[in-house]
Amino acid sequence: MGAGTVRGRNAWMGAARRWAAALCLAGLALGLPGLPARAVEGGAQLVPAEAGAGLSLPCRAAVLVDQGTGTVLYEKDADRQMPIASITKVMTLLLTFEALHNGQLTLDTPVPVSEHAASMGGSQVWLEPGEHFTLDEMLRAICVSSANDAAVAVAELVGGSEEAFVARMNAKAAELGMTGTTFKNACGLDTEGHLSTARDVAVMSRAILRECPEVLHYSGIWTDTLRGGETMLVNTNKLLRRYEGITGLKTGTTGGAGVCISASASRDGLDLIAVVLGSDSSAERFDSATRLLDYGFANYEAAPLPDLSGRPLYLDVTGSDGFDVPLDYSALPERLLVPRGGASALTASVELPGAVPAPLSRGDEVGTVTIAANGTPVGSWPICAAAGAAPLDFDAAVRLMLESLL
Repeated sequence: MGAGTVRGRNAWMGAARRWAAALCLAGLALGLPGLPARAVEGGAQLVPAEAGAGLSLPCRAAVLVDQGTGTVLYEKDADRQMPIASITKVMTLLLTFEALHNGQLTLDTPVPVSEHAASMGGSQVWLEPGEHFTLDEMLRAICVSSANDAAVAVAELVGGSEEAFVARMNAKAAELGMTGTTFKNACGLDTEGHLSTARDVAVMSRAILRECPEVLHYSGIWTDTLRGGETMLVNTNKLLRRYEGITGLKTGTTGGAGVCISASASRDGLDLIAVVLGSDSSAERFDSATRLLDYGFANYEAAPLPDLSGRPLYLDVTGSDGFDVPLDYSALPERLLVPRGGASALTASVELPGAVPAPLSRGDEVGTVTIAANGTPVGSWPICAAAGAAPLDFDAAVRLMLESLL
């Protein structure tokens, strides 16, 4: 095929792609509220500002968030600083799984037990100084039985000492934007100044579920044993047997914190996190989490994106011997959080230039996809070049000119 034919084909394809972009998915959206709620961490979605109105929960603080976007669906004193008991262990687990991911540890790594770790009160598996368990066994003790002694032993292994590990916990909290949180220990026992908030717990819970989904393997275990069957582990999260779709995550109880939970659950592609702090009893804790999750699943859904089958797949590049580059739409989410029944109101539009000049690198942003409801944009995501395009050098330009004359 001659160069002239190639250029003619690409010119026609470019025009066709620009026409497809102009026609891409515009229309009226009906009946969807357009007021975004506050998010615990980025991601505006269409959620009514009055979300959760009428819910009455027997606890001091609570928040319900969409796991995917961080959108808050309900909150009650969500920024009130208070003890969070063993929900603290979510951060301990997050840093431990990070150590696994970076190769510092393996699940078979032996975890020694110090005098300090063995001295922890509250929930425990009665570790003895000098005992060794594998990290996998310690993770089961932490996630299933909320063992304080196991949490501190693991913290000492990962950080070198509990004090050094706690410094890393606070650094990670700052990195995640947990502005209301200060950790003083690795297990959650009442200690002066050891405080967090319901919103920060949601941020922390989202982080571990996003970065370390293997935590759900451990938090979903109902019963297990250690020491060859001598020590029984029974999960403190009774919602595992009571609530459809529950996946985890962590309970907590101390005199200062009251009875608490961060509960994760999934139904039909919608992933929620319900945080309840400061209930007076275990029954009230689980009742509050159940009400929050029921409210979320009854009123919201994870909607697929509007049809983008007609989107342009290539973009013309001027001043390059490649003529065009493929486009990468992978930044788009698979689903969007909307009020239940609101999926049909969503529309999408593609914004791309007619062409871009070389040079172009893979990953360069070249356009956007905007999702709207009732004509109001609710989010935009980048379209990127899926390949690079180098500029024509002199020799290549001369060669192409000569080929066009043949």
